[in-house]
Amino acid sequence: MGGRGGREGREHVRVAVIGSGFGGLGAAVRLRREGITDFVVLERADSVGGTWRDNSYPGCACDVPSHLYSFSFAPNPDWPRTFSGQPAIRAYLEHVADTFGLRPHIRLESEVLMMRWDADELRWEIETAQGELTADVVVSATGPLSEPKLPEVPGLAGFPGKVFHSARWDHDYDLGGKRVAMIGTGASAIQIVPAIAPDVERLTLFQRTPPWVMPRTDRAISAVERWLHRQLPFTRAARRGLLWGLRELQVSAFTKRPNQLGLVEALAKANMARSIKDPDLRARLTPSYRIGCKRILLSSEYYPALARPDVDLVASGLKEIRGSVLVAADGTEAEVDAIIFGTGFHVTDMPIADRVVGADGRTLADEWKDGMQSLRGATAAGFPNWMTIIGPNTGLGNSSMILMIESQLNYMADYLRQLGMLGGTVALAARPSAVNKWNRQVQARMERTVWNTGGCTSWYLDANGRNTTVWPGTTGEFRRETRSVDLAEYEVVRVRERVPVVVAAASAAAPLPGALPPGPRASIAGGAGVGEPTAGEDGARAAEGVA
Repeated sequence: MGGRGGREGREHVRVAVIGSGFGGLGAAVRLRREGITDFVVLERADSVGGTWRDNSYPGCACDVPSHLYSFSFAPNPDWPRTFSGQPAIRAYLEHVADTFGLRPHIRLESEVLMMRWDADELRWEIETAQGELTADVVVSATGPLSEPKLPEVPGLAGFPGKVFHSARWDHDYDLGGKRVAMIGTGASAIQIVPAIAPDVERLTLFQRTPPWVMPRTDRAISAVERWLHRQLPFTRAARRGLLWGLRELQVSAFTKRPNQLGLVEALAKANMARSIKDPDLRARLTPSYRIGCKRILLSSEYYPALARPDVDLVASGLKEIRGSVLVAADGTEAEVDAIIFGTGFHVTDMPIADRVVGADGRTLADEWKDGMQSLRGATAAGFPNWMTIIGPNTGLGNSSMILMIESQLNYMADYLRQLGMLGGTVALAARPSAVNKWNRQVQARMERTVWNTGGCTSWYLDANGRNTTVWPGTTGEFRRETRSVDLAEYEVVRVRERVPVVVAAASAAAPLPGALPPGPRASIAGGAGVGEPTAGEDGARAAEGVA
């Protein structure tokens, strides 16, 4: 499975994995389990961990139970809590990198600047911050929660205080005794607010849309439980299976019967009423959309923090900044020393798409300008031998993304097996018809879901109002759909053999002026060859589409 030699002294590998979060490290482990060792993991930062490295804000933790938010092939019997915090999750990823011998493959501080498909050689040319290399296959695992999104707020550039995003927390800046503004009420904000409220002088939360918040039943996992999970692995597996099964049973309410979520709304309102006694504040915190339309958030500390006398809720989005004064859309003003943006990420317009240039010279961003779409959440038309982990319509609203990642790793493994069985220098290109068919089916199923019918605007939707983020089914369904590669959904692309140019005997000794030496050409099995067909045998073979 080793790669061919690189041209012009460039290193060449069989597979280049982009990113070292759960997706990238999972891909690396799976490659080794498949017997592929000719690969690199390109990471832009100075350590592994992905979003669990970048998000180190106070109170950062996962809203999926720990025993479900881990790889099935790397169970952790020693999770400290039922919902573990960022330090424990990051340590787990470091442990995976060490346990499975991934360190020699990881290239830190090697941000990918550009990837271009070489249609002649059937390989990817990759430019990184540390130099260039080529790869037969690229697995992009940069993740949708990797690039912070900052709103364009008039006057922000003139703000005299401290400004940072929740995913780029400035640990050198002391919030103690400061007047702080928190912008946004998403999953990060509801963890940050209770974590910093006791330390700051005054905290002002700018809420554009209130979230639905359920209690987070977090607790320390006892030493006895951890001992049982180490000594009797079936107890650990049973725990994971129960957590998974309960969430699978919830899916139909999200995808087919949103009206069944009324009881869950009642529970969320009861959770709020326990801490928020002020009827006016309760009214401002009560969403007007169906629960589940936006991600349901988990916290048992958020509402008590908002009830503090030194915490203010502005139920309106931030409109502009005048010096050190923040002005909301409803005219409310707040003078602050620091602004923390909890405004999410570039999910439906991932910046990595600007750095991927496909077979026709178009970037992935150009290909996706009307909305992201892929085949089975993995491959895109026009981008041979390129696949993504956590691609379009693979997100979840109620369960663990690790389950989806592992399903995509199954697909990646079979993709590479198919390339190996086809033999030679070969690429698989997703057929546009297959991509379109898959996405029509996904969008048809999406029409009934709470994410499309719940009456909210969420980060699941792109600029055209199309849900290109969430999977409208169970994780079990997705695993079945990605168990293996269907070659009928792909075009097989091969490099043509070099064919000598036959010239007339009278001029055999003297090449025609301006004549070029023969070079390799690529062909697509079942279709026309790539490039212009030449005369003679090569032209006949191109017309026949024979590899």
